Amino acid sequence: MKRGLIAATAVAGMLVSVAACGSSGKSNAGADGFKGQKLTVWVMSGSNPEQWTKQVSDQFKKKTGATVEFKVQQWNGIQQKLSTALSEDTPPDVVEIGNTQTAAYAKAGALVDLGDLKKEIGADWNDAFNKAAMADGKQYALPWFAGNRVVMYNKKIWAQAGITKSPTTRAELFHDFDTIKQKTEADPLYLPGQNWYFLDGLTIGTGAQLVKKEGGKWVSNFADPKVAKAMDIYKQYMAFSSAPKNKDEATPQQAEIFAKGKTGALIAMGYEAATAVKANPKIKEDIGFFTIPGETAAKPEGVFLGGSNFAVAGMSKNQELAKEFLKVALSKDNDAQMVKESGWTPKSPALAGAAKDNPAAAAAAPAAEKAGGTTPLIPQWAAVENVPNPIKNYMTAVLNGKAPTDAAKDIESEINARLAKE
Repeated sequence: MKRGLIAATAVAGMLVSVAACGSSGKSNAGADGFKGQKLTVWVMSGSNPEQWTKQVSDQFKKKTGATVEFKVQQWNGIQQKLSTALSEDTPPDVVEIGNTQTAAYAKAGALVDLGDLKKEIGADWNDAFNKAAMADGKQYALPWFAGNRVVMYNKKIWAQAGITKSPTTRAELFHDFDTIKQKTEADPLYLPGQNWYFLDGLTIGTGAQLVKKEGGKWVSNFADPKVAKAMDIYKQYMAFSSAPKNKDEATPQQAEIFAKGKTGALIAMGYEAATAVKANPKIKEDIGFFTIPGETAAKPEGVFLGGSNFAVAGMSKNQELAKEFLKVALSKDNDAQMVKESGWTPKSPALAGAAKDNPAAAAAAPAAEKAGGTTPLIPQWAAVENVPNPIKNYMTAVLNGKAPTDAAKDIESEINARLAKE
């Protein structure tokens, strides 16, 4: 999952006047009374699949008489570009925002309150998805899509090892990894030492809180024994991996490693299968998925729900038309298309059927429902994720033998400095 990261201070500084100056965008036009108008929607590269885009465009035009222009943006530099755009008189009307970013933009006054719209079209959305679209108890965005990690495995290698069923507990999974190690020439698992998205999930599973309030300020909570427990679980996974301890899953792309056919499994997003197939089309039939098993069969491993929200710009002159777009784009029909086409995790029970058409989505759904969550939903958290990421340094240090408490102390001052920025 790509997660664009922002510096909350930069956003707040550039958008300080948005709340006071934003247009209400109200119109007396009905849903079919916007004929000839054009709505601008910013989406990130890779977010809007082809069939979904066509469906939404056609349905939006049929309903409103208006057209929608999707402008694809690149992740590199998006923080500055989006911050600037949202502070201008003619911003994009609707923007895709990473679900860990929304609180920062909402605090800056850059987004429209969409509470009424959420009640109308999203009454059955999973709370774990929707929390990341809220700030201070208000609905400043609507969840578009989110996904969580699953085990993506090589069926051929697992069959060679004599494994005939998917594991349902962490102990069974580790036993299977050991069997692959003993009975095949493949690496059981490719897990780089800085896959902090996976660590996010493990901390969620242990109930750890990465920040805490002290003296009215947010500070690091990485010294919490629960965070150490999450890292210990990570170390247990790493015992089956020969991947570097100082690299993340994109350096190199782990799916391209998997594509070589010598890796038993990845902890991956469903869409990474396409990356593997692009690198080696012959591996397509060997790819399978299952839910990351937890300590017991009743509850999967904790997972981070990473994804994107749709928000309406506070300065948009087309806010009513933008809301009509969201009604179309986030309809159950089009949400189902996103699940089927891109493998995202269903955000409501009504989408369970769509997940059956995508093995990755079907594997992701149980963990999202029972063990899904996000990083701290506070505006200051966005700065913590910025490069260089101190959490990655923490992970590598622990994997190289440093005690978790000592590694936590090493990054504490940096995290606290970032959390202190307003």
